[in-house]
Amino acid sequence: MEQIAFIVVALILYFGTDWILGRIEVALGRRLEHRTIVFFFMLLVFALIAFELIKRFVPE
Repeated sequence: MEQIAFIVVALILYFGTDWILGRIEVALGRRLEHRTIVFFFMLLVFALIAFELIKRFVPE
């Protein structure tokens, strides 16, 4: 069950982070110069938080 939760959350985080980054770029009115790096760090932070929550609240 935990593995399925990790996979589903990873997919949601990937597409969600891309959407959030797109909204940030629209608000700025330009494409970020180092978009890939910003995307990576946003995804990393969201993933660390989400995966820790999964480990705490989803039974093994």
